[in-house]
Amino acid sequence: MPAPTPSRSYEVIIIGGSYAGLSAAMSLGRARRQVLVIDGGLPRNRFTPHAHNLLLNDGEAPAALAARARQNLAHYPTVQLLPDQVTAVRKLPDGTFELSTQQHGLLQARYLLLATGLRDELPAVPGFAECWGKSVIHCPYCHGFEVADQPTGAWVNGDDAHHLATLLPNWTSNLTIFTNGPSTFGDDLRQQLADQHIALNETPITALEHEQGQLQALHLADGQRLPLPVLYARLPLHQASDLAAQLGCAPARQAPLLQVDAQYRTSVPGVYAAGDNCTPVSQLAQAIAAGNMAGAAISRELIFGTH
Repeated sequence: MPAPTPSRSYEVIIIGGSYAGLSAAMSLGRARRQVLVIDGGLPRNRFTPHAHNLLLNDGEAPAALAARARQNLAHYPTVQLLPDQVTAVRKLPDGTFELSTQQHGLLQARYLLLATGLRDELPAVPGFAECWGKSVIHCPYCHGFEVADQPTGAWVNGDDAHHLATLLPNWTSNLTIFTNGPSTFGDDLRQQLADQHIALNETPITALEHEQGQLQALHLADGQRLPLPVLYARLPLHQASDLAAQLGCAPARQAPLLQVDAQYRTSVPGVYAAGDNCTPVSQLAQAIAAGNMAGAAISRELIFGTH
C-alpha cells in the first residue's frame, strides 16, 4: 500500500503499525471508518528471524507477516498507512486530538489507539545485541520448542528468578541461572534451585561469544568461558513512546504497562491502547486479538456516540 498524502482529520488515528495496530485497522476498515495508521518502522520483534506460537503462520518471518497484513489492508479504502513518527499529542477542548508528526505536520482525530509497544533495555555487554531474538530469547512459549533439551542459561535476578526456575525445566533439564552479580533472592529460592538441580552462577558476564547471532559461550569476569547455546533474558522494559504520558494515561499496577479496561480503553476518554504496551503477555496472537477487540470497541463508540 503506497504512503498516502494524509488529510488533516480522521475518525481514528492508530499510532503503531505492528500486529495490534494493523489488526485494529482491519476491524475499523471493515466497519468503514476513516482510519490512519502511523508507523515508524521499528517493531519490537524486528530482531528475531521467526515468529512462533501463531496458528496458521508458525515459523514465518515477522517482517513477512507484517507485509502480508499491510497487503490485506489494501482492500479497505478507508484505511491509510503512513510511515512517520508522532512526536507530540494533545487533547483539544472539543475532545478531539491533535498530533504533531515529523514529516506531515499536524493531524487530528476523534479517537486514538496507542499500539506503540514496549522497548527492551539491552545490557551494554558485547555480543548481547547481536544474539537478541536469535539465541538470547525472552519467552519459552515463543522460542522454547526450537531449543528444547539443550544446555540453557537464564540471565535473571530478583523476583523473576523464581518464575523462570519453575518454568524453564519444562523445556530443559540442564539449566543455569546467571544473576550477573550478587543474587538478590533468599534462602528459599536457593533451596529450590538445589532441589531442582539448577545451577546458580553469580559472576558478572563480560561478553557473549557468538557466530552471526548464534550464542557459543558466555565469558565471565573471573576469566571463565562457559559454552552455552541458549540464554533466556529477563530485561528491564519501558514504554517505547511517551505519548501516553503526554496524554495523561494512567499506568497499570504492573509497571511499565498502561491501564486499560476490558475494551482496551485507557483512563483518558477517547484514547485506547492495545498490544505490548498494556499487557504482560508479549505474543503475536495476543496482540492481534487485542487490536481486533480495540478496533471493534472504537467502532461501537463512533456509532453509538458514547464519547
